[in-house]
Amino acid sequence: MSIDPRANTNVAQLIDANLDRAREGLRVIEDWCRFGLCQKDLVITLKDWRQQLGKHHRDIYKQARSTTNDQGLGLTHPAQKKRDSPEKVVAANCSRAQEALRVLEEFSRSSDPDLATIASKIRYGLYDLEKSILKATSRKKLYEKLLKCNFCLITSSKENLSKTVEKALQAGVKIIQYRCKNAPDSKKFTEAKELSRLCKQYKSLLIVNDRIDLALAVDADGVHLGQDDLPTKVARHLLGHEKLIGRSVHCLKQLERAQKEECDYLGVGPVFTTQTKPQESPAGIGFIELAAASTQMPWFAIGGINNSNLNEVTSAGAGRIAVVSAVMNADDPYQASLELMKKLP
Repeated sequence: MSIDPRANTNVAQLIDANLDRAREGLRVIEDWCRFGLCQKDLVITLKDWRQQLGKHHRDIYKQARSTTNDQGLGLTHPAQKKRDSPEKVVAANCSRAQEALRVLEEFSRSSDPDLATIASKIRYGLYDLEKSILKATSRKKLYEKLLKCNFCLITSSKENLSKTVEKALQAGVKIIQYRCKNAPDSKKFTEAKELSRLCKQYKSLLIVNDRIDLALAVDADGVHLGQDDLPTKVARHLLGHEKLIGRSVHCLKQLERAQKEECDYLGVGPVFTTQTKPQESPAGIGFIELAAASTQMPWFAIGGINNSNLNEVTSAGAGRIAVVSAVMNADDPYQASLELMKKLP
């Protein structure tokens, strides 16, 4: 039997059906990346693949289309009812597109080699892209967890660091940022690894300050970058799509730039003079009011915030705060964390 679609209408119908199937599957995946994951780079790739297949959807294939003789039309399978989450829908459509592309390769190899080549290229590309989608979906879950956090504890160097952090975790703190400037990498790794274990135990997020390599080494949930650290695009490439990226901003220009980048949250401040960075001039309450009016991104007010000034910060529009000394230097980190969290909206 000839597999030339010009001589065999059934082959033309088969190619037409699988071009439709592949493009439809890619569109389902594309829309999830667009609306569910907000991943522009993945959307661009998927849209390009659909367009490439569309250019090779020749009239000879479309003219052979016949729903009357299609014995598979309307057939369903019980497994379809089990796709009860976006992730399962996307996984099913990745498989659907991959299978259709394989059929296109086999049946167009001799009669339409350009289509076969494109189908093969997209199929292998989709294998890798599916991994990226899984990672981005993992990040989305972390992001949803982040949205529920209104209190972040940033660590400072001290003896029995893990005990202090665990007290805060026991009080209900759901995000810890490990910050350690002056210590050997071996000590930083040991401390961060222990905090990673604790955060997983208490189902809290762990963010590592500055160090992408350390964040990856201890399987942290993300990294927080200052203005002098790597650009967000470079950091995302190194960190991958599955982790969170935060960025410190100290003025409106920096805040506006960060919103255009692939950051997940911001640290806004310093609000007041802080023991952690005494050399930095405070941005003040005015910047908190400006941030509240200027961005819908999740952001944490930071810098010298404590029990005595917290009401001033929340009144200015901050719904989330990050603290260091107010908990790390407290005699009772558990109680200090509780008291601060009770005052948050």
